[in-house]
Amino acid sequence: MRLMIAGGGGFRVPLVYRALCAGPFAGLVDELVLYDVDAERLAAIEAVIGDMPPAGGSTPVVVVSTDLREALTGADMVFAAIRPGGTAGRIADERVALDLGLLGQETTGAGGISYALRSIPRMLELAQAMRRHCPGAWLINFTNPAGMVTEALEPLLGRKVIGICDSAGGLVQRAARAVGAPLTEGTLDGVGYFGLNHLGWLYRLAPGGQDLLPGLLSDHAALESMEEGRLFGQHTLLQLGCLPNEYLYYYYQTAHATDAIRRQQETRGASIHHQQSALYPALAKAPHAFELWDSARRSREEGYLAEARTQGEQRDESDLAGGGYERVALSVMRALSGGGSAQLILNVPNSPVSLAGPAAEVAVPGLPADAVVEVPCEVTPDGALPLAQARPGGQFLTLMQHVKEVERLTIRAVVHGERSAAVGAFAAHPLIGSAELGEQLLTGYEAAFPDLGQLWGTTASDT
Repeated sequence: MRLMIAGGGGFRVPLVYRALCAGPFAGLVDELVLYDVDAERLAAIEAVIGDMPPAGGSTPVVVVSTDLREALTGADMVFAAIRPGGTAGRIADERVALDLGLLGQETTGAGGISYALRSIPRMLELAQAMRRHCPGAWLINFTNPAGMVTEALEPLLGRKVIGICDSAGGLVQRAARAVGAPLTEGTLDGVGYFGLNHLGWLYRLAPGGQDLLPGLLSDHAALESMEEGRLFGQHTLLQLGCLPNEYLYYYYQTAHATDAIRRQQETRGASIHHQQSALYPALAKAPHAFELWDSARRSREEGYLAEARTQGEQRDESDLAGGGYERVALSVMRALSGGGSAQLILNVPNSPVSLAGPAAEVAVPGLPADAVVEVPCEVTPDGALPLAQARPGGQFLTLMQHVKEVERLTIRAVVHGERSAAVGAFAAHPLIGSAELGEQLLTGYEAAFPDLGQLWGTTASDT
């Protein structure tokens, strides 16, 4: 199998390579093609991979390329993890919002809309190139905001595009361990989860038929053993009656999160930008490139969602060790290529669902059938089939509907070149809620990213 990674110079790419060399995914890929527009980043990641300790299994041939046509030709699978504007762009995503007194975060709120306005056009170009050079290939997308980007690509690629994120699956696994009933990898028996990317809730945990979630929510010590329990607190979780995805912290504790970010010496984006600006030039010529990269990776993981943790609180060792999104992506790839079905939480269109329901049925009642949702899926060589979930309660469904409308306005802004839709997306977001702020935000992002102005008045067919 030939696997192409768009964004092959990305910081986490060595995790994918490592997983392909040993363990359950060894031997899946014969050729790994790393594609990136930045040759220097490619050279740095190639050096890290070349310096990795031997894994003892079969290793794929690694090819690096800055030619998109060359990289795509013959590909069976494409992973996409691109960041238009680089880490410097993330600083602006966060800072423009913070300067207006709003939450400044990469994928949630104003920063997420700004990121989408840059990432969707480039991802549409990738999808169009795939249709020309590898029309039978699957696209596994983890370019953020993952759900929104996946929905924007579905008209071009149909069910051949699947969005992934490791935060929902990580929540399920942590909850299962906390109740003493860990799930076998690739199974979600008795799990109920509904939402959008970075906006979902675990509402049932019944691996043996009996729902263990109420007991977990009532067990203070068990909740304290997992990050989400410490993050939200038992009182809030009992009121909700479920376990929220960690990113809902930005909705439930907006003022606290915004204040904590503002009090940090630098934003998360600035921290990563400074780290990588120094790291990448060093990696290409370091005698121990893997050791240098791995140290930086652990430091980066330690800072994840730092604004949500109390002073001195450390992340769990299992989260620091890596093995998140790349295992989800490779599990999807293995199931699609005939390696056995798998159950995973993925970002896919809301319909059709399950194995016997009518075609009109949807996975998340209350959301449109063509809306991309984040739910448990059955993955087979035919694709990722969303499984039916319970109808969300009022507060959950209302928030999902609200954010889905924001996502669709953002997609419309890009696809139809409508600046007014972009302003509307900012204004309609529940963390913004003001037409005046919507205009101020877009004006600020247009100043930070001059290429945004080129979107207005164009359509997807023009690009």
